[in-house]
Amino acid sequence: MSQVSHAGNLPPAHQAFFERISAFIPAERIFLGPFHNLALGDDASFYRLVPKIVVKAKTADEVGHLLRAASAEQVAVTFRTAGTSLSGQALSDSVLVYLAGHFKGLRVHAGASHVSLEPGVIGAEANFHLAPHGRKIGPDPASIGACMVGGIAANNSSGMCCGTAENSYKTVESMKLVFVDGDALDTADPVSRRRFVEGHPELVAELAAIRAEILADPELADRIRRKFKIKNTTGYGLNSFLDFEDPIDILLHLIVGSEGTLAFISEVTYRTVVEHPFKASSLMIYPTIDAACRAAVALKAGTVAAVELMDRASLRSVEDKPGMPAYLKELGEDAAAILVEVRAADKPGLLSLIEAALARVEGIEPVFPVLFMDAKDDYEKLWNIRRGLFTSVGGARKPGSAVIIEDVVFPIENLAEGALELQRLMAVHGFPEGIIFGHALEGNLHFVFCPDFADPEAVARYQKLMDDVAAMVVGRYDGSLKGEHGTGRNMAPFVEMEWGRTAYLFMKRLKSAFDPQNLLNPGVILNDDPEVHMKDLKSLTQVNPVIDPCIECGYCESVCPSRNVTSTPRQRITLQRYMALLRNQGRASEYQAFHDGYEYFGNQTCAADGLCATVCPVSVDTGVFTKDYRRRESTERGRKIGRWVADHYGLVTAISRQGLGLSHAVHQVLGTKAMAVMTRTLRKLSGGLVPFWTPYAPKAAPKMEFRSTCHGKGRSVVYFPSCTTRSMGPSALDPDQRGLYEATLSVLAKAGYDVIFPEGLRELCCGLTLESKGKREDADRKSRELETVLRKASNDGAIPILCDASPCLYTMRSKMEPGLKLHEPVEFITEYCLPHLDITPVPETVAVHVSCSSVKMGLSAKFAALARLCAVEVVVPRGIHCCGFAGDRGFFYPEVNAAALADLKPQLPAITTSGYSNSRTCEIGLSFHGGVPYQSIVYLVDRASRPAA
Repeated sequence: MSQVSHAGNLPPAHQAFFERISAFIPAERIFLGPFHNLALGDDASFYRLVPKIVVKAKTADEVGHLLRAASAEQVAVTFRTAGTSLSGQALSDSVLVYLAGHFKGLRVHAGASHVSLEPGVIGAEANFHLAPHGRKIGPDPASIGACMVGGIAANNSSGMCCGTAENSYKTVESMKLVFVDGDALDTADPVSRRRFVEGHPELVAELAAIRAEILADPELADRIRRKFKIKNTTGYGLNSFLDFEDPIDILLHLIVGSEGTLAFISEVTYRTVVEHPFKASSLMIYPTIDAACRAAVALKAGTVAAVELMDRASLRSVEDKPGMPAYLKELGEDAAAILVEVRAADKPGLLSLIEAALARVEGIEPVFPVLFMDAKDDYEKLWNIRRGLFTSVGGARKPGSAVIIEDVVFPIENLAEGALELQRLMAVHGFPEGIIFGHALEGNLHFVFCPDFADPEAVARYQKLMDDVAAMVVGRYDGSLKGEHGTGRNMAPFVEMEWGRTAYLFMKRLKSAFDPQNLLNPGVILNDDPEVHMKDLKSLTQVNPVIDPCIECGYCESVCPSRNVTSTPRQRITLQRYMALLRNQGRASEYQAFHDGYEYFGNQTCAADGLCATVCPVSVDTGVFTKDYRRRESTERGRKIGRWVADHYGLVTAISRQGLGLSHAVHQVLGTKAMAVMTRTLRKLSGGLVPFWTPYAPKAAPKMEFRSTCHGKGRSVVYFPSCTTRSMGPSALDPDQRGLYEATLSVLAKAGYDVIFPEGLRELCCGLTLESKGKREDADRKSRELETVLRKASNDGAIPILCDASPCLYTMRSKMEPGLKLHEPVEFITEYCLPHLDITPVPETVAVHVSCSSVKMGLSAKFAALARLCAVEVVVPRGIHCCGFAGDRGFFYPEVNAAALADLKPQLPAITTSGYSNSRTCEIGLSFHGGVPYQSIVYLVDRASRPAA
């Protein structure tokens, strides 16, 4: 069903809104109907709402027009960046404005004292650009590698180190904002400030009135000050009225933590903070939580950077994980630990801080002697314990259950009592898997447990638990029900309980002053429905053991090549779960509609690269699932084709080579422009069956004779040229017109290696091409054939084996039994060839792209190091993960390749002469979208090397 036809199903107000925005938003950026909007509307919380309309906005001006249309038609609007928020604040059943993929402006100010960021910038990306200056942004949420600045500021996110001193509220310098009426404000611009004050007298007057009334109530003012001495993101930041006098300064700080309910943040400027280069950490283990918390209180009086509390259940959840200290299994049932970090500008300063920390905990007896570690590898192992907590619970939970991470704050003097009470409440309400950890310096505890929201009894137990937790945190300790995760829908019914009636009414007044029609993210922070936190709960229907552990956190989205053109791993899994639900409920027609929509949106445009697993907290590899999905969806005809290809692989490779030769010949006759026009026309007429052509399309591989060589140095290697090497040669625009086979033999000869080719090479295949199309059985058969031949050629693994394509080598490692020394080019050259080569860097600027298979094999650093050894200047573009070519998929779905590499060319200096990777098909797309020819890194090594003297 088309988007236009879906528009006819909209309520009248949304229909009118759709018609208004269609005048200035292209149709491809407006999504209607349940299929797309279920996927695009999902976030990391345990709620599910499906928006009626999703709009992908690109600029602040577009947002202004959208808000004017929304105000005219009385339609509610919610803004979304990464969707990693946990409390239901990034959901909508009305209009969702999707910002991810755009709004990526980033400007480091002189001296790096400030940084200006648009809302679509990932937090870690901001820190990357600040790192050379020894600075970073203050907020440090655990999701900083995936969450975006818009969400960081809108939720006042913090983390393990920033506490209340360096969060967004304390470090924000200015913002550019768009309000519900479409008007804009730049708080750093005096002219804009004056214009806004003159244009919004009612809002300015109400802010002044609220401030005056709060100041006139000393009891309330004192309570606000006390509440914000600890972490607090429950409700609005009423401390703004006490900390500032100017109405624009009050407004600016009210926006922090307002969760998109007051205005849209189009840019935020932060004052940056110091990133100390010297660090040391200690895992201090104590016999009880009480002792661990007393140690934390003692350390708070010092200058430690972080203190993370972990209860015994937390430590138990990770004790069997690889790399965990053996002594974790020996701890008593009441034991707890604190992970302490100190940071300094120099080594003497670090040692001084360590001595001070040890002195402060000297009177509190630990289970083991306290020891600080200042070597990065050592202290990273300690922090892996803390990082693994959420993973351990999420990965081990019952299939179909959700993962709830609640976030409360106690005055630090009550931290031990609060932690023990949380343990008791989780046990009483039937969540024995629950663990407790948190930022002890701030009294901020997270407790994690796994209810199954498909089970009404579990839902009831969850409600009772949350009621008791709220009563305990607020009634007994006057703590915060949210410290850093935001109020959202989750705690909206409890805001008045925590703050009292007077403060709550002030919050309602300020919301009304900013948004009188309640159109900006309604129901979030303030909600009159006392049961809203128990509605629209997300049920995670079981689909497949590969993807069932997914918690829909969204960490995967930043590395997915199709994220800005179709779907992401999280969205694919969301759709698969809903399809399984439809199938289970016998809703055949709805299931078929989703199934048909998924073919392109979720299946065909999935690169199946597996990079999602490298950032997933529970290691879900959606690529593995996609390959299995293709296998299950394969027709009998498709299976027969797969068997035929596997049985005649040499012929298929030869035909591919001849086709490339023919294509090159036609190109030479017609010229580039005519060739491009002709192939585009043929693609259109054939419905996409004709491959996408670029001037960087490969010619046929040069004719090869696979004859073993002997150089007499006593060094041997088995060389397996991949099928792409055997079929694809360089493009007409590549600087080196040799085949990769020839360049590889040249490097091996310079290093003095005797080359052994496996028997029957023309028929050999690692199985990757077949597996990516869902032909798993045929792929496994080809892999077994290859393994048998390689074992014979390598004397059962005695001789190392080189494959010249990283994706093929990765596949070989994953499928073949241990014992073979399997290497791709970067590994083999670094380990085996460099000792026998003299390298003279080429005097050029070159670009490098590390293929996703090399990333998964942990070769990113080695790849860059080898390139820097061989070239004077090396550029490694940021944010380019998988290139999206995905074998031959780039020939048939070039839009994924184009979207994945959209940021490549702007990052390449004009003087860049060439680029290097280690996958032939990736190099085709990289060359086209980068505007410089990419070839295998073997060519660069060959250019820079000569035999060692």
